[in-house]
Amino acid sequence: MLQVGIVGLPNVGKSTLFKTLTKKQVDCANFPFCTIEPNVGVVEVPDQRLHELARVSNSAKVISTAIEFVDIAGLVKGASMGEGLGNKFLANIREVDMILHVVRDFQDGNIVHVDGDVNPLRDVETIETELALADLGTAEKRLDALKNKAKSGTDKETMRRLALLEELVEKLGRGETANTLSRTAEDELFLREINLLTDKPILYVVNVDEKAAANASWTSPLGKTRRALSLCVKTESEIVDLPKEEQKEFLEALGLKETGLDRIISECYATLNLVTYFTSGEKETRAWTVPSGTKAPQAAAVIHTDFEKGFIRAEVINWKDFVELGEAGAKEAGKLRIEGKDYVVRDGDTVHFRVST
Repeated sequence: MLQVGIVGLPNVGKSTLFKTLTKKQVDCANFPFCTIEPNVGVVEVPDQRLHELARVSNSAKVISTAIEFVDIAGLVKGASMGEGLGNKFLANIREVDMILHVVRDFQDGNIVHVDGDVNPLRDVETIETELALADLGTAEKRLDALKNKAKSGTDKETMRRLALLEELVEKLGRGETANTLSRTAEDELFLREINLLTDKPILYVVNVDEKAAANASWTSPLGKTRRALSLCVKTESEIVDLPKEEQKEFLEALGLKETGLDRIISECYATLNLVTYFTSGEKETRAWTVPSGTKAPQAAAVIHTDFEKGFIRAEVINWKDFVELGEAGAKEAGKLRIEGKDYVVRDGDTVHFRVST
């Protein structure tokens, strides 16, 4: 299951956002470090396509994909050196697939800011620096170990990794992040072993006031290189408690087309480059998530590991054709495609895998 860690400075709206996303009650007290152990909540991924497919197939069950959100306690300057229980919090971040970084960009005299005033870019740079410093310590330890191994100078693989780590340490020392490091496919595998914090995909959620959240021309204060969306966490926390029909009316009144939850999940998928395919029948209609570029046998393995080895073919219908014509009608209309082992599964495919047992 995809795991997303919610991070940020204390009192920026992290735990309130977590509560809103998961409807899981957590302590949102107005003081630093109220979140000591990471709270975890599993959220179904909203996807209207799934329910339309289930309606056509008259499915007994509908099963969504899910995202696990982890509310990680607030980081502060000096976290990489252990400030504010920093080592424990950094270890929690290391375990997630991607980071959801919440940044405050609203004024409220009743909510204390740890640095005294609101400055989104400064706050982002504070945490990015702490993550980079933590990675620097990790990289330097690896580098020292490789230097001892590389004394003979005969192992080409060791020498290649040594050069990569030296470049990485130099970048991190300048305050740059690991994800800016050029790498080959072999380098990528090695860097995954190290599990660097600044190599993880990051989506920034800028917690704004209600007016800014409804502004279609909102411009991120974090610059063009950081993937960011605006969200009024306070408003979203109010919307989530309303009945479905009232939620829709509330959003329309604010000039919003979808909830913050839907936007965040869509952006998480885009940030991680994920796609969703479906299986649909009378027993169940189900959504499955795979990385973009996944071929059919590997996509089948998500359902059952044996399906990859026994893969014969994939029978594919676009979800729109399936909903419009039904499975039998789509076949008769020539909308069903027979695909082999090299087929790359697309977002919105409805697939029936044929496998040998």
